[in-house]
Amino acid sequence: MPTRFVGRETELALLRKRLDRVTTDGAGAAVAIRGRRQVGKSRLVQELCDRANRPYVFFTATKGASPVEGIADFMTELGESSLPSDSELVPRTAPTNWPDAFRALAALLPNSPSIVVLDELPWLAEQDPVFDGALQTAWDRLLSSRPVLLILLGSDLHMMERLTAYDRPFYGRADSLVLGPLNPAETGAALGLDAADAIDAHLVSGGLPGILRAWPHGTPALDFIRSECADPASPLFGVPEAALMAEFPAPDQARRVLEAVGSGDRTHANIAATAGSQSGALPSGILSPLLRRLTEEKRVLASDVPLSTKPGKPALYRVADSNLRLYLAAMRSAQELSRRGRPEAAYRVVERRWATWRGRAVEPLIREALELTAASGEFPWPDTEVVGGWWNRQFAPEVDLVGADRAPVAGTVFFAGSVKWLTTPFDQGDLTTLTRGAADIPGFEGDAAGLVVVSLSGTTAAVTAGQVGLLWGPQDVVSAWPS
Repeated sequence: MPTRFVGRETELALLRKRLDRVTTDGAGAAVAIRGRRQVGKSRLVQELCDRANRPYVFFTATKGASPVEGIADFMTELGESSLPSDSELVPRTAPTNWPDAFRALAALLPNSPSIVVLDELPWLAEQDPVFDGALQTAWDRLLSSRPVLLILLGSDLHMMERLTAYDRPFYGRADSLVLGPLNPAETGAALGLDAADAIDAHLVSGGLPGILRAWPHGTPALDFIRSECADPASPLFGVPEAALMAEFPAPDQARRVLEAVGSGDRTHANIAATAGSQSGALPSGILSPLLRRLTEEKRVLASDVPLSTKPGKPALYRVADSNLRLYLAAMRSAQELSRRGRPEAAYRVVERRWATWRGRAVEPLIREALELTAASGEFPWPDTEVVGGWWNRQFAPEVDLVGADRAPVAGTVFFAGSVKWLTTPFDQGDLTTLTRGAADIPGFEGDAAGLVVVSLSGTTAAVTAGQVGLLWGPQDVVSAWPS
């Protein structure tokens, strides 16, 4: 029985638009879709194939397979697909190279519109250094003139970007689509949750459909976690575990750096100490390239720098995917207890760490929501283009929100703000702390800049509208995204 399809109507419409163009023009179209593992790329394209009612082949590469094995698997998949009008037309002996395999594919394409899907494309490029060139040649000479939609999928973001880069064979031949997680509004709509619970569900799931499909309708996050702690094979454990093993199969230095950040270390020095060994901290000459690789290529980490009108340090690192962040911070320990038949103890691990984890994890989401709302024009400071935070080397103070015209060094600071994502309301003491911290931000001019408060539980009566320029609650955060 097919699994429930969650959200993605906008993305489906974009793919359907290209298939309609193929149908109308009678010529081929290509699209390259990239996104982190478990974000639902394969499921999205399978849904397109199912709804389109067109002949298609869906081939998924196997990591580590040889080129000969990969081609043989491709031909087997082709023969078992709905693409050839007669399976006897598929060559009985598999070609030994990709140019011949693509020629066989072209010979089997019908005159009516069809779909060809190549999943895990970076693995094919790893197996055979001439694959990119063979694909480009086949597209130019054999496929682009036929009514076929070619869809290329990959989870290695850096390699998928390189596929269509200007200096690579397939440059200019495919539209690029980045598939991100479901947003908080989509998560709330899919699960039937109010705004506050939708944000929690989004943080726990990372917006990943593979987890949301297992989430009972109308169930708050902690209730879902409690029930899943009785199932050590739950997607709540399995999805981040699979992503971690796919990207970091060996416990090497990169894996130790990621786990250090996931455990709560944010600065270069603290990460070096935790990821080091008995002989000492990880040397900067080793750690700095690893951090660049994890942020710029793998994109499993994100790096935040203080935002103001002056350059600031230090950079703070965090796990980019909130689901993986929760797994490293609490769920991995909970899974071990779950495997030992102790679900209540597993849940208590998560419950103890919940408030601290959620308070940190929600900040990037709120910054993104403020940026989106500023771009819509319905905002007290419509020239805001970037929202970050600010801190000094002593982290005294540390201001959650700073809105400015550009980054990393701003020309103008429009506002400073505080995030309080607790069961207690934002009070006068919190406002005093924010006011004092904002005064230390380079470029924050009290007469021109304003204050922003984002609170899970509202404010006390002592905090009046005249004291802050913008007061947001959960519904305001979720409303930044279309559902």
